[in-house]
Amino acid sequence: MRILHTSDWHLGRTFHGRVLDDAHAAFADHLVELVAAESVDAVLVAGDVYDRAIPPNDAVALLDETLRRLTERTRVVLTPGNHDSARRLGFAADLMREGLIIRARTAGLDRGIILPDANGNDAAIVHALPYLDPDAAREILPPLLAERLGEETPAKHTVREDNTEGEGAASQPSQPERPRLPRSHEAVVSAALRLVAADLDRLRSARTRRLPSLLMAHAFVVGGEACESERDIRVGGVDSVPSGVFTTLGGSPLAERSGGLDYVALGHLHRPQELTRPAGPRLVYSGSPLPFSFDEAEGARNSATKSSVLLDLSADGATGLERIPTPVLHQVRTLTGTMPELLSPAFDDATGAWVRVILQGERPPGALATLKERFPSLLAFQHEAPARTARERIAVTAAADPLRITEDFFDDVCGRAPDPSERGVLRSAYESALASARSER
Repeated sequence: MRILHTSDWHLGRTFHGRVLDDAHAAFADHLVELVAAESVDAVLVAGDVYDRAIPPNDAVALLDETLRRLTERTRVVLTPGNHDSARRLGFAADLMREGLIIRARTAGLDRGIILPDANGNDAAIVHALPYLDPDAAREILPPLLAERLGEETPAKHTVREDNTEGEGAASQPSQPERPRLPRSHEAVVSAALRLVAADLDRLRSARTRRLPSLLMAHAFVVGGEACESERDIRVGGVDSVPSGVFTTLGGSPLAERSGGLDYVALGHLHRPQELTRPAGPRLVYSGSPLPFSFDEAEGARNSATKSSVLLDLSADGATGLERIPTPVLHQVRTLTGTMPELLSPAFDDATGAWVRVILQGERPPGALATLKERFPSLLAFQHEAPARTARERIAVTAAADPLRITEDFFDDVCGRAPDPSERGVLRSAYESALASARSER
C-alpha cells in the first residue's frame, strides 16, 4: 500500500505581504499529479490546512477544489491543526463522500479508519488525532477514559468564597470540579494514545493478518527542529510531547499486545525531518509544502527541501520512505553585502526574486530607495552598522551646540560622520531655522 503524508498547507497565508495563492494552487496541482503518477492509495493531511480559523474565501475555494480532485483519485484523511477551527473544518464531516474523512472531534479520535488497497482489501489502520488543545482536551478526555477504559481521572475540589463582606462572611461548601488531566500537551496526547491502544488492540485481534498502523498527530515532539514561522502552542509552560509516548502509547497496558504503531504522520513543525529513536514507530514530519519565512526558505534551499512523504507499507510496517520535492514558484533570496556589492553585477540574478537585504557597512542616504529600485520585490531590510570606536557623547541641554548634536545624530543614522559638504548643508539648515525663529518674534 502507498500513502502520501503532507501537512501545514496554511492556505490563506501571505509571505511578508505577498499573497501565496498562486504557489498554493501550484502545490495542489502537483499533489493531484503525484497521486495519479504514484498510484497513491490515501493522502494524510496532518493539520493546519488553513492559516487561520476564519480563512479567506479564495482559500476555502482552493481547498474545496483540491479535495474534490484528490477524492476522484484516492482517499483523503484530514485533521485540523492549531491554526484551524476544528468546528468549521469538521462541519458536515459525517455527510462527506466515502473518499474524504475529516476527523475534527476529540470524541472520535479512537475510531480507527480501515484503509483498503487498490484491490479493495483491508490494508492499513489509521488513527487520526485532531490538534488537542490542552485547555479543552483535559476536560473532554476524562469521561472518554472512564467510559471506554475504566480509567478514573482524579477530581479536584475547590472552596468558593462568598462575596459577602464584613464579619460573619463564610465560605460555601467545597464544590467538586469535573475530572481534569494535567494542563499540558503531553498529558492530553498520552491520554488520547491510551484510547488509541485499546481500539488498535480490538481491530488487530479480530484479524488473522497483521495490518500496519499509522497515527496522525499535530504536535511539537521533543527532538524536532522548529522554524520561525510556526505559531507558539505553549500552554502552562509545557508545549512539547516526549517521543517515547508514541512507543508506549501513552503508558497503556495494551501497548505491547496491540502490536504498537508503525508510523506517526506528524504536523506542526515546518521543517521536513524524521526523529531518530532506537525503537518504536517512525516519527516523521512532512513539513510545510511552502516556506513561510526567509530563514525557512534558506533552509529549504540548502538542506531541508520542502516536500511530501511517499510511504510504502506492508504487514511488517513502513518498508519504504521517499521525500518528493514540492514545486518552487517564487525564488526567495537573502542578499548580504555592502552597498557597492549589492549594486554590483554579482546580484543581477536576484532582481526578480522576493528579497531580504542585509546591508553591511555604511548606509548612505537614500540607500533603501536605491535598493528597492534595484530589487523591485524587496520585502525585508536589515542594516548591520560597522563597529565603531566609542566616541564622546554630549548631553542634549540648552547649552549644547545644536550642530554638534545634529552631527552625532547623522553619525548614528548613517554610520559615519558627515563630510564637509554635508556639514555645510546642516549649518545652512540650522542658520535658516534661526533666522525664521527671529522673524516670528
